[in-house]
Amino acid sequence: MEKIRIALIGAGETGTPLLRQLLSAPFVQMVGVADLDNEMPGMRLARENGVVTTNDFMTLVGLGEAVDIIIDVTGVGQVRDALRRAMQDSGNRHTIIMHELIAVLLMSLSQGKLVSMKHKAVDYD
Repeated sequence: MEKIRIALIGAGETGTPLLRQLLSAPFVQMVGVADLDNEMPGMRLARENGVVTTNDFMTLVGLGEAVDIIIDVTGVGQVRDALRRAMQDSGNRHTIIMHELIAVLLMSLSQGKLVSMKHKAVDYD
């Protein structure tokens, strides 16, 4: 494995700073970013960096084993449930779905302090 192939669902207050970190890592290949709003900062950042964007997160799920990790930072239970169902139905046993709490943990480790993850009020420096 030369690079970890990642798809990100949610390109707002939580997804954007995470996307910045992922884009700066030479061992990460961003395969796509999904959000309902094309004008979210993470969607613009993704496009500026040549990353595929979509308004339908199931498009990223459809990439199958071309994705190593799907990171869901939407905070929406229905998205999480749909991801699980789609992965089970597809038979894809390769791709891992990463919950937003794990993303917050990793971002907190990189900041050296616990970052709060409240949609609409995120504390990222």
